[in-house]
Amino acid sequence: MADSAQVATPPLIRWIRLPLAIAAGGVMALGLAPYDLWYLGFAGLVAAFWLFRAAPIGLFAVGTGWGVGLGYFGVALGWIVEPFMVDAAATGWMAPFALFGMSGGLALFWALAFWGAAHNRRAPLAALVLAWTAAELARAYVFTGFPWALLGYMFLPIPAIQWASVVGPHGMTLLILTLAGLTVGAVSSQTQRRKWAGAAATLALALIAGGWAMTPAEQDMSDRPHIRLIQPNAEQHEKWDPRMIPVFFDRQIALTEALPEPGNPKPELIIWPETALPVMLERADDALRIVRDAAAGAQVVVGVQRGSDGTYFNSLALLNEQGQLAQVYDKHHLVPFGEYMPAAAIFQRWNIAGLAARADGGYTAGPGPELLDLGKLGAALPLICYEAVFPQDVYRSPSRPDFLLQITNDAWFGKWSGPYQHLSQARMRAIEQGLPMLRAANTGVSAVIDGAGRITAELGMGVAGKLDAPLPPPARVTVYSRFGDLPTLTFLIVLCFGLFRPRLRNSD
Repeated sequence: MADSAQVATPPLIRWIRLPLAIAAGGVMALGLAPYDLWYLGFAGLVAAFWLFRAAPIGLFAVGTGWGVGLGYFGVALGWIVEPFMVDAAATGWMAPFALFGMSGGLALFWALAFWGAAHNRRAPLAALVLAWTAAELARAYVFTGFPWALLGYMFLPIPAIQWASVVGPHGMTLLILTLAGLTVGAVSSQTQRRKWAGAAATLALALIAGGWAMTPAEQDMSDRPHIRLIQPNAEQHEKWDPRMIPVFFDRQIALTEALPEPGNPKPELIIWPETALPVMLERADDALRIVRDAAAGAQVVVGVQRGSDGTYFNSLALLNEQGQLAQVYDKHHLVPFGEYMPAAAIFQRWNIAGLAARADGGYTAGPGPELLDLGKLGAALPLICYEAVFPQDVYRSPSRPDFLLQITNDAWFGKWSGPYQHLSQARMRAIEQGLPMLRAANTGVSAVIDGAGRITAELGMGVAGKLDAPLPPPARVTVYSRFGDLPTLTFLIVLCFGLFRPRLRNSD
């Protein structure tokens, strides 16, 4: 994309650059769930590249990148106000500050990428592709990481998303940014329009055809074991209300002991969502006995909180076929400002505490990923809520599991975009690893997802019920499951070296 002499973009009036950048970012976010308008999202991305070409170097490039990020994250993360409205009287005032602070803060990653790319006058579009991808990769790791709403997720509604099994989510970001950059070159080039258009068409064809070819066939599940997902639909403002706690617990027990539909076998594994048990694990003997009796010989996974030596954990407990407590997993990737407070002592001066935390300073992180031994069902990698957002956490599994298992309480996210984006990221983890995902969500969406990211069964948003379905087998061992983000990172480093090396030579 050596384009400085080949692309001409008309100048823009200064005052209109930022509003256009914010609008382009907002349109980009429509490519994500729950909208899934990938073509509009891509159009917004092309507009962002065009605005970059129209912006001079320096602060104008920074402002363009920041504006695009502000619009994108402002729309994509609109659900972030929902946790503050659970107790609106106490925390509602924080909601607009949280949304603007999170959106504006994440937009700084993009502002830095635009600033760096603008300094490469020989090939600014190529530089933006690489810098923007690097910024998204950094966003997944810096300050514990927040890889929510990655750009590559726009491909999820179309077969091209199957490339994630090879290059992972950050490789998908690199591909969609490359396609957008080539498209802008094709539209703007005065002398080599055919060359740019040909490159864009070739990449688009490779993405579509390759995605179709890599999509695994639907699997025969006639002889597969059945599982049951429990969805109690406990609204967050009622979840810990003493009057409603027994209602939700009894509801989950009734769903657990319910007979399967005629023709369906008895489930061998029953999964309750995050923090579904209303008592601390160390005081839960009576509650677990009731769960055991309701399960009638099936293994049960329940979300529960536990305490130990003054520390508290967001945990998952496994009851075996005999109803004995066989294993406990503690969530290790916690939500900053939600499950724990960085610099808690400072925030306590203003009586600000983590929204989901049950103790001063919040939860304590567990030791890391581990597998659940589910006997003949195989080994499962447990993921509690937020942990399914991180592809690197799944990659760090001690060994390859037979399936992924997520329990979550998406009642915190409201009923619009947040839960559906969370579901989309669960589908991405399944595609990347080639493994099925079982997902039990408090208010929805609970789902069974196969190794190609297809939803084979689901319980919709805001309903209480059970979901009985066969457990899909593993689909494939993927390239990404073997190598993670290392190939994409190496590729970025090599390309950046090749792009910037001539300039370094000239500066000697």
